Amino acid sequence: MTMINRTLLRIKIVQTVYSYYLNRKETSTETEDELFRSIKQTYNLYIHLLSLITEITSYAQNKIEIGKNKYRPTKEELNPNTRFANNSFALQLSQNKTLLQIISDENLSWENERDVVKNLFTEIEQADFFKEYMKSETTSYQEDKDVWRKIFKRIIPFSENLGESLEDKNLYWNDDAETVISFVIKTIKQFEEPKGENQELLPMFKDKEDVEFAKTLLHKSIFKERELRELINENTKNWDLDRIAFMDIVIMQVALTEIMNFPRIPVNVSMNEYIEIAKTYSTEKSGAFVNGILDKIISILKKENKITKVTLV
Repeated sequence: MTMINRTLLRIKIVQTVYSYYLNRKETSTETEDELFRSIKQTYNLYIHLLSLITEITSYAQNKIEIGKNKYRPTKEELNPNTRFANNSFALQLSQNKTLLQIISDENLSWENERDVVKNLFTEIEQADFFKEYMKSETTSYQEDKDVWRKIFKRIIPFSENLGESLEDKNLYWNDDAETVISFVIKTIKQFEEPKGENQELLPMFKDKEDVEFAKTLLHKSIFKERELRELINENTKNWDLDRIAFMDIVIMQVALTEIMNFPRIPVNVSMNEYIEIAKTYSTEKSGAFVNGILDKIISILKKENKITKVTLV
């Protein structure tokens, strides 16, 4: 499993090509740099959200210590429930070598976001699933992982304070948050207690092939613009071009590049990926529109033998 999968790469490439047309002064090298800078920022968000687990746990630990050291602590403060503060998964993550190294290298920190951490902990404390976890008479590593998976499913995606914090730090982060949160949940699921501080996190890329896929798709989408736009224009003659969302044109341009230049990727896989991108990143009717136009163009290209696909064994 990898953090930056092909689906996310396609989204990033469509966004980068769209950005390229907004600023034609960029060179191909600058455009490629922008793509990989965006990819790295998304990976940093993954690391940043993982580190949020250790920050919230640390806040819980500090709150217990402050309560104990009060001049007149309550009975509850003198005998606190430390289950969450001593969550075995969170403590393992706090010692993870890869996480600590990337946090240091990229200077990622929640130091100036104490209110965000505090508010999230308050929301967590109020959740029914959390109260059940704290009252449970059994304790296990699996239960400690499960409570964090629930936190990232039911609380983290809906926190307005967190969303504002991410947007303040990086304009792209809020847009990527939903996807990245799903990868944080997968990471929690794959953690194993015996692996301790050496537990692997999701890598940025699966392999060099994904990097080359991204570079090739980006450059050919731009370099073959004239050919691709002609195909699109010829098959949208019955449409008012001024009313077609420019994002739809970019999505079809990138989709056709992939379909015509990557023989190992089935046509239906490419089609489905870009239809979903159109539904998410363009207009309400874009999914159906992109589907119809691409289907029409692909039929023509097949008749002209301009699409070659290999059978994967």
